[in-house]
Amino acid sequence: MSEETNFPEENQDPNLPGQEHDSNVTTIPLSGLYENWFLDYASYVILDRAVPHINDGFKPVQRRILHSLKEMDDGRYNKAANVIGNTMKYHPHGDASIGDAMVQLGQKNILIDCQGNWGDPITGDSAAAPRYIEGRLSKFANEVVFNPDTTEWQLSYDGRNKEPVTLPVKFPLLLAQGAEGIAVGLATKIMPHNFIELIDGSIQVLKGERPNIVPDFPTGGLADISNYNEGRRGGKIRVRAKIEERDKKTLAITEIPYGTTTGGLIESVVTANEKGKIKIKKIEDNTAKDVEIIVHLASGISPDVTIDALYAFTACETSISPNTCVIIDNKPHFLSVNDILIENTNQTRALLKQELEIKLHELQEKIFFSSLLKIFIQEGMYKHPQYENAGDFETVVIVLNGLFAPFFHLFYRQIQAEDYKRLIDKPMSSITRFDVSKADEQMKALEEDIQVVKKNLQSLTEYTINWFEHLRSKYAKGRERKTELRIFDKVEASQVALANAKLYVNREEGFIGTGMRKDEFVSECSDIDDVIVFRSDGKYSVTKVQDKVFVGKGIIHIAVFKKGDERTIYNAVYSDGSTGTSYVKRFAVTGVTRDKEYDISKGSKGSKLLYFTANPNGEAEVINIQLKPHSKLRKLTFDQDFAEIAIKGRGSQGNIVSKFPIKKITFKNAGVSTLSGRKIWFDEVLRRLNADERGRFLGEFDGDDKILLVYQDGSFEFSSFNLSNHFDSSFLRMEKYHPDHVYTAIHQDGKSGAYYVKRFKFDEQPLGKRISFINDTPGSKLVILTNGESPIVKMNLLKGKTQTPETVEQPLDELIDLKGIKAQGNRLSFHTVKDILLLTEEIDLAKKQDKIVDDESLPSEEKTETDVILPPPSSDQENDLDDSSQGSLF
Repeated sequence: MSEETNFPEENQDPNLPGQEHDSNVTTIPLSGLYENWFLDYASYVILDRAVPHINDGFKPVQRRILHSLKEMDDGRYNKAANVIGNTMKYHPHGDASIGDAMVQLGQKNILIDCQGNWGDPITGDSAAAPRYIEGRLSKFANEVVFNPDTTEWQLSYDGRNKEPVTLPVKFPLLLAQGAEGIAVGLATKIMPHNFIELIDGSIQVLKGERPNIVPDFPTGGLADISNYNEGRRGGKIRVRAKIEERDKKTLAITEIPYGTTTGGLIESVVTANEKGKIKIKKIEDNTAKDVEIIVHLASGISPDVTIDALYAFTACETSISPNTCVIIDNKPHFLSVNDILIENTNQTRALLKQELEIKLHELQEKIFFSSLLKIFIQEGMYKHPQYENAGDFETVVIVLNGLFAPFFHLFYRQIQAEDYKRLIDKPMSSITRFDVSKADEQMKALEEDIQVVKKNLQSLTEYTINWFEHLRSKYAKGRERKTELRIFDKVEASQVALANAKLYVNREEGFIGTGMRKDEFVSECSDIDDVIVFRSDGKYSVTKVQDKVFVGKGIIHIAVFKKGDERTIYNAVYSDGSTGTSYVKRFAVTGVTRDKEYDISKGSKGSKLLYFTANPNGEAEVINIQLKPHSKLRKLTFDQDFAEIAIKGRGSQGNIVSKFPIKKITFKNAGVSTLSGRKIWFDEVLRRLNADERGRFLGEFDGDDKILLVYQDGSFEFSSFNLSNHFDSSFLRMEKYHPDHVYTAIHQDGKSGAYYVKRFKFDEQPLGKRISFINDTPGSKLVILTNGESPIVKMNLLKGKTQTPETVEQPLDELIDLKGIKAQGNRLSFHTVKDILLLTEEIDLAKKQDKIVDDESLPSEEKTETDVILPPPSSDQENDLDDSSQGSLF
C-alpha cells in the first residue's frame, strides 16, 4: 500500500499519536475502486479487442493493419514484418498479436494479396516468420474498403497519428469473413457467408425484401443449418466432413468440418479406434492442395456403419453455436445475420450517396471556377483600370465584386474572397493563352457529369444495386458456394458402436456385466449398450452395460436391448396370484425407464411365469399345456398356438388360457414369423432409408430382398435394405428388386454414335458389385431406362441425304424380344436420331407388387407413465441363446 492511500475515516482513531484527522480528504473504499477498474477493463476488452464493429466488420487490430497497408501501398508487396512495425504506431499491443491477426486476415483470401507461406487453416500449418512473407492490399480491398473523404478519423493512442474510427466499407464484409472473439463476460461467433449470396441478399434488401442468408465455410464439407436461428444465440449448426466410399474397404475424407484441421480430425479417428468405437486398419493423410484422408477398414467392417460411426465418435461431425454480437454506437448488440446484412446494405447505400455528393460538389466547384475565370478574361476585368490601380487585396475584392455583380446570378454559390485570390494568382501567360472554346467544351463535359451524378442521386437505390452487381461481375469468380447444405439424420451412437466388450451372466446369483469372464458368456456388446433382463418371477428391467451389476436372481433371458424394436416379440404364459387364472400374451418392449422393474403379469402377489420365449422376428411356436387333474375337467391336455394370439402392448393382461391350475407346459413345434415384411421408405432429403414413412415408399422387405440401384453411366448394383446404408445422389433410379420384372433400355454406342434398344432382366449379383449393362466403349451412355410393360418413344429423325425431319412414335417391344443383360440389342433407327422422348409412364413397383396393409397387429403401448426411450444396441448384436423358439418351462 502506497503512502498516498487514504483509508476510510471509520478505520482511523484520531486519538492515536501520529494520526491527523482531515475532514476535507475524500476517501474511496477499495470495493468501489475494484468495481470501477473492472468495468473499465471489461469495456476496453469488448470495444477495443474482441468484438467487431458493425460498420466495417473489423476489430481494432484488423482495422489498423489495413490502414497501415493502405498507408504503405505503392502497388508492390510489403514484408509482413514491415507492416507489423508500421501498425505498432496505432496498436499498443506488441508485434505478436498484430502478426497473428494479419495472418488470419490473409488466410481469408479477401482483403490481402498474399505471397509466401501464410500457413494453411485446413491442415493447421502455421505461417512462416513475418520477415519471410509478403502482402499487399487486394484489388477488392482497394475498391471497397477505403475512401479518405468519407472516413471519420481519430487520434492514435499516443496522439502522434490519425487513424480511422471505422473504415468506409461498401460491402457486408463482416458476414463474408466471419468473426470470433472472447471478451469479459461476452463472446461473439459470427459465421462466414458466401460472397455471391451476400451480394444477392443485399440486392434483395434494396428491393424491399428481407434476406435469408446461411453460412458457407471455406473448408467446404456438409452443413445442417435447420436450427441456425439466423445466427442468433441459441442456434446451432451441425457440420460434417464429406466422406466418400472408394470401395468396400476404403473411405476417403475429401472435405473437413469448419473449425477442425486435418491433423486434429485424424487424431480423433485414431483415438476412437483405440477406444474400440470404430475399427480401422490404418489411416493415411494425402492432403496437398485438396484434402484427402484415406481410411482403410478392417476386414468384415461395413463402410456404411463406419461412416456413421465416424460422425458419431470423431471430429468428422461437430456442432457450432453461433453468437452474433457486434458493436453499434460503442455498445455491444446481439443481432441476427439478416439484420446485420440489412444494416450493412443501408450503410453501403449511405456511403455511395456521400461519395456522389462529394463528387457533385467537386464538379460544381470546377465549373464555378472555370466560369469565374472565363468571365474574368472575356470581360477584360484583369486589365480594368480600377483592378490595375488597386493597391491591396481588400481593394481588389471590392473592385471585383463590383465588376462581377452583373454575373452573380450565373453562379451556384456566392463568390468568396478565396475565389478572387485564386484568380489573381493566375499567371498572365495563362490568361493571355486562354482558349474560350476549349473551356466551353470542358464545362459542357462537366455539366454532363453533373447530370449523371444527379441522376444517380435521384435513383440511389438503383445505383446501389448496380454497385453490387459490379462487384459480383468483377470479383465473384471462384467464390461459389463450397459448403453443401443438407438435413442430417440423427446418428445414434449405440447403433453404430462396435462390439468392443463381452457380456456375461450369473443366472443364479443375479449378476450381469462385462467383467465376469468366469461366468456364462451371453454375447458381444458395446460399452454404451443397454441390456434387458427377464427373471423367473415375471419381472423384467433394462440397465446400462456395466462391469458388474446385480439385476435379481433367477435370470431366464438376457440380451442387448434395442430401442424401438417392434420385431422382437416375447411369448409368455403366466398365472395370476390373486385368481389362479393363467394367461397367454405376446408383446414387444420398445421403450422403458432404465433401472425400473416391470411385470409381465398383472403384478398380483403370488403370480408366476410358466412359459417364456424371445423371438427376434416375431416367431409363433405351438406349445402343449397339461392341466392338473380336477373333477370338473374332462380334457387335461390341449395345444396353444401363439400365432392365434394378437401382439399387444407390454402392459396388456393377455388372453385366458385356463382358470384351472396348469401342471406342465412343453414345446411342441416351431412356428414361422407372424410379422409382415418391413416397410421401407427412401428420404430424398436425408438420402437414407427409413421405416418412419418419410419420403418415397419402396415396398415391403423381408429375408433376402434387395434394392436395385441404376446409375447414369449404364451400370447397376444391389443394396441391402439395412437402414444404416448411405446413398449419394448419383443414382438414376432406386426401387425394390423384382427378379422377373422386364426393363427396356436405350443406349448410345460411344464409337459409332448409333442408338440401340434392349429388353432384359437384371441378373442376380452380389451386394455392392457394380456392373455395366451397356457397351463398355468409351463415350457410351444410357439414354432411357424404363420399367414400363409396353414402352413407346417419340423420335425426331433426319432422313436421307437431304436430312428431312420426321417425327415417329415407336413401341419398343415391337423392335426386340427379351434378351440377356449383356446383349447389345437392336438398332433403334438407321436414320439420324435427333432426340428421343419417352411417352409412356413408369410402373410404381412398390404399389403394384407389394400389398400395403394397415399394420394394426402392433398397437401402440398403453403407457401409464412417461417412458424413457433408451438407445438401441449395435446392429451387429445377436440375441441371447434363450431367444430361440424352443422356449423355457417352469
